[in-house]
Amino acid sequence: MNRLLREMPRRRAAMPDVAVVGGGMVGAATALALARAGFDTVLLEARAPAPWQLQDEVDLRVVGLAPSSVALLDDLGVWPSIRDARASAYAHMHVWDAASGAAIDFDAAAEGRRELGFIVENNLVQWMLWQALEAAGVRRLCPSAVQGFEAREDHVRLQLDDGETLSAALLVAADGGSSPLRQLAGIGTRGRDYAQRAVVAHVHTERPHESTAWQRFLPDGPLALLPLADGRSSLVWSLPEAQAQRVLALDDAAFRDALGVASDFRLGRVTGTTPRASFPLKLQLAERYQTDRFVLLGDAAHAVHPLAGQGVNLGLRDVAELRDTLLAARAAGRDIGAAHVLRRYARRRRSADTLDALGFDALARVYAWQSSPLVAARGAGVRLLDRLTPLKRLLSGHAAGQ
Repeated sequence: MNRLLREMPRRRAAMPDVAVVGGGMVGAATALALARAGFDTVLLEARAPAPWQLQDEVDLRVVGLAPSSVALLDDLGVWPSIRDARASAYAHMHVWDAASGAAIDFDAAAEGRRELGFIVENNLVQWMLWQALEAAGVRRLCPSAVQGFEAREDHVRLQLDDGETLSAALLVAADGGSSPLRQLAGIGTRGRDYAQRAVVAHVHTERPHESTAWQRFLPDGPLALLPLADGRSSLVWSLPEAQAQRVLALDDAAFRDALGVASDFRLGRVTGTTPRASFPLKLQLAERYQTDRFVLLGDAAHAVHPLAGQGVNLGLRDVAELRDTLLAARAAGRDIGAAHVLRRYARRRRSADTLDALGFDALARVYAWQSSPLVAARGAGVRLLDRLTPLKRLLSGHAAGQ
């Protein structure tokens, strides 16, 4: 089946403008955005996504799409299909501190919006983007992997795993946090391992989620309950490695009890749960976002703590910035793979991504404080922030991508 997707115009008449490696949400969005902007685009992916089907269980991996991400997906023509398939709008967010009791609330209506964002399954977004690629003229090489590449004066030459070669004016790496292409480019990373895992599941609760994203900061890490379209809540519970393993090993009844206590029974008792899964947490930032005829975006460029739910949103902002940068270069008659063009994208996005990533990291550190004076100071600060409406709107607007 995958071989049918391997559209192999190795005999094509012209070199494509852009080769995108990685067909996840961010990579597929990149290929689609550039193709719709008129760039001849090729997407290389090792494995095609599994078809999304309404009758399937909700994917454990969900994303909170900010308004900026929704706007991009709408511009690409896929948002209506995603929204109508299975997306859950949330209009409120309630965040509270287990140690101090201080809380802060965000409300869409108070900001003149219908919603703060949408909770959507990762595989739904990826599938709808993947389905739109062919109609947009994107050539999909799947399965395909890049074994090496070499930047030349007017193009970059890719060596593929089947022995074939492919040339393009620009190579875009959207191949995930471990990014083989980033390593091939000799670009290092910095950051830290949180020595934590995020435990994920979907749960039924006694009380409805009220279209609200609930987040409680506990001494060991944040716990989020995110509203799903079917009335359940999606759990993202960050815990130190050993505690995460204990939670994963609990039987369902013990897990429901533990989660009820950890969530302060905010939605009542937990009455049902799916099987659990987990993933490790780390802060990782690429030291550079570009080199000769090569750029990074999405998880290949940055990985952040999930407490703010902004990882995919940062990646989709990378996509919009790269598209706009290449459009401006083309309008000015410039080579889209030229170093000065790519530096503009890299400078803007690395600065923005770094500020956000370090901000999330600082928030995680602040909520890890447990000494009484520091807890009291943190609580006082949160209560003050909750009363400062203009500052709250500024923070909410930043999270929305404004």
